[in-house]
Amino acid sequence: MQHDAAALLPERFVKWFSERGWAPRPHQLELLSRVQTGSSVLLIAPTGAGKTLAGFLPTLTDLEHRPRRRPGEARRGIHTLYISPLKALAVDIERNLTKPVGEIGLPVTMETRTGDTPTHKRQRQKLVPPDILMTTPEQLALLIAASDAQRFFEDLRYVVLDELHSLVTSKRGHLLSLGLARLRRYVPSLQAIGLSATVAEPDELRRWLVGQNPPGEMADLITVAGGAKPEITILDSEEHVPWSGHSARYATPEIYDAVKRHKTTLLFVNTRSQAELLFQELWRVNDDNLPIALHHGSLDVAQRRRVEKAMETNSLRAIVATSTLDLGIDWGDVDLVVHVGAPKGASRLAQRIGRSNHRMDEPSRAILIPANRFEVLECRAALDANYLGAQDTPPLVDGGLDVLSQHVLGCACGAPFYSDDLFEEVRSAAPYANLDRATFNRVVEFVATGGYSLKSYERYARIRRTKDGAWRVSNPRIAQQYRLNVGTIIEIPALNVRYVKAGSKGSASRGGPVLGKIEEAFLETLTHGDTFMFAGKVLRFEGIRENECFVSNAPGADAKVPYYGGGKFPLSTYLAEQVRAMIADPARWKNLPDQVADWLRIQAEKSVLPRRQDLLIETFPRGERHYMVAYPFEGRLAHQTLGMLLTRRLERAGARPLGFVATDYAMAIWSLGDMGQMFKRGRPSLGQLLDEDMLGDDLEAWLADSWLLKRTFRNCALISGLIEKRHPGQEKSGRQVTVSADLIYDVLRSHEPDHILLQATRADAATGLLDVRRLAEMLSRIRSRIVHKDLERISPLAVPIMLEVGKMPVHGEAGDSLLTEAADLVEEAMG
Repeated sequence: MQHDAAALLPERFVKWFSERGWAPRPHQLELLSRVQTGSSVLLIAPTGAGKTLAGFLPTLTDLEHRPRRRPGEARRGIHTLYISPLKALAVDIERNLTKPVGEIGLPVTMETRTGDTPTHKRQRQKLVPPDILMTTPEQLALLIAASDAQRFFEDLRYVVLDELHSLVTSKRGHLLSLGLARLRRYVPSLQAIGLSATVAEPDELRRWLVGQNPPGEMADLITVAGGAKPEITILDSEEHVPWSGHSARYATPEIYDAVKRHKTTLLFVNTRSQAELLFQELWRVNDDNLPIALHHGSLDVAQRRRVEKAMETNSLRAIVATSTLDLGIDWGDVDLVVHVGAPKGASRLAQRIGRSNHRMDEPSRAILIPANRFEVLECRAALDANYLGAQDTPPLVDGGLDVLSQHVLGCACGAPFYSDDLFEEVRSAAPYANLDRATFNRVVEFVATGGYSLKSYERYARIRRTKDGAWRVSNPRIAQQYRLNVGTIIEIPALNVRYVKAGSKGSASRGGPVLGKIEEAFLETLTHGDTFMFAGKVLRFEGIRENECFVSNAPGADAKVPYYGGGKFPLSTYLAEQVRAMIADPARWKNLPDQVADWLRIQAEKSVLPRRQDLLIETFPRGERHYMVAYPFEGRLAHQTLGMLLTRRLERAGARPLGFVATDYAMAIWSLGDMGQMFKRGRPSLGQLLDEDMLGDDLEAWLADSWLLKRTFRNCALISGLIEKRHPGQEKSGRQVTVSADLIYDVLRSHEPDHILLQATRADAATGLLDVRRLAEMLSRIRSRIVHKDLERISPLAVPIMLEVGKMPVHGEAGDSLLTEAADLVEEAMG
């Protein structure tokens, strides 16, 4: 290895390693060797294996050999572009690289360019580019849209893509892939270096890194095996593990004890609200006044930087964080990771626990804190998967047409383009390798006119064709608008909940008082007449207009669409399958806490345990209602869609369903009709009820009645540039954006139902809230494998989902009665 290092590395690099008693790792030298021979490379290595240094060694050695700039010689452009999914990661990498570059004595300049970078610094970077620019996908799109983009990038040699698995699975990844395609047109010899620790399908990423001309081209692959096995435990609390919920508040004292026993603890949760709650709970028990901080994306940038600085100097004992600190960041001496709540994916868990003891040869230490009983099973499955090295990163999908529309406009902002040339360039990006010419032409036509139904409006004519056939931006204002609105991250606003008269749909008047705000993610699942609980009342959904949800009182009515339980991330397919396997195999219960194992044993006595490939459906009466509980273990999104479609079918069958609730593990429907007896008589049979044809006409009919497509369309319209949120000197309110999107949606749906944006909207809906692919796979798997158990009373397994029914904050005497109801329910099930 020393011989290889001497052959590949400049002398002062070898000296720097030897003075510290170090030696470059074999995979670092192998990557350097392959890049020096002209290859693009994907490096997959465990946390702490030195991926960052490996990714930058080709850059640093190349800059060492580059001739010095002579006086009067034109300034060189960017040499290496480093792209990260997180602004904080770009800042961290710059900090970590500055020290070795300074110690080796390299005349290398490095700077970051993110949304937090001041405008004057960005302008200076265009005039005096650094050798290494560390940036994000959105900033790359902005740089490409500049008129001097080709000159700015003409000296570019390498693109380093960190945490590649996180970049490629979203619309940000689609935008980045198109940006790379443009960079390859500027610099055909450009080489890409991808770095990742968690990958399920490496070949997908290898294709993503290089131009797909011809299709199927792949980057080289270097895989680093080994690394110390992590030391992961699941908290076996002496406290009662809750039946449902996501706060894990019961474990706060034990979490605090773990913090006290370690130097620095990183506490991960899945949502920002959970982060705020855990932070407050820890301060409530912080009798020793330990320095504990909070870090998530909604915090002001100055506050985040203060926390990051404190981490760097080891001034904190604990940091509560969301996904903002998931990726690659190596701050301070973190010696424990606590994951509060189930991780929802084996790869996500591996990523997060790798933040502890960020060194390849030392084990990461982590504690998993399940928030409820089903999460105990999920945490156990994730722990087993981690020791097996199993990965479950989501599969890649075809590129979004709304993202392509944004890119087409960005290209025109930079310089005129010809359709033939741009089509070939776009097809070289892996997510768009299967794009056909007809669809591409429709996208260009949409950017040029807004589509057939909107072409008479001058404001939608954003590009024009010149006499020689080139497309150019129609006026400078369009380019200015593009730069203000670039990107694919959409913040979903909340809507006011306002009273109106019953049946008015909000059209008769502006309505009465506002009760509060509800996130659109919940409201978009409602159809006219649905009832839900809010502010301690049962309300009837009358409709949405602009940025307001109109409701009327529904006294005495059941809440048809109650609160959905669940965290931010859906349960991964791999973990879902492992949880089913664990429940079906009593031999594996010895690894579970006694109270959870007892819960499963009593379920086997009082009902039945679902087998690995079966779908268990239980029916039972309770009070004046009849309940049906299904246990697909396919994640909250698929369960919500299943609940929506089943209630429609049960309504037609005469069951008189009142509502449903969905979690990651189960789905429950309650009705006035006795569903158990209906299924026994075969009217309808469960096979008919759960037939795959529900994803045909029933799904289309539900979508036609729901607000889901209208809200999804707004996001696509924003990303595509059809509607701009930001204008020079001002910003549209959420209400103004919604009004514009709703009007256009209604026009297109009536007059141009095959519009390119409606096509993009339907594709988003299928993979987003609906998770149609996963539901279809589940329906196919359970065909002829449905097990029905008609019970006289609730089963132990049904307790968690039943506790979610109608779950909303209730104060006073009603809250006391709910606590009594929960105790009665558990007693009845476990009795």
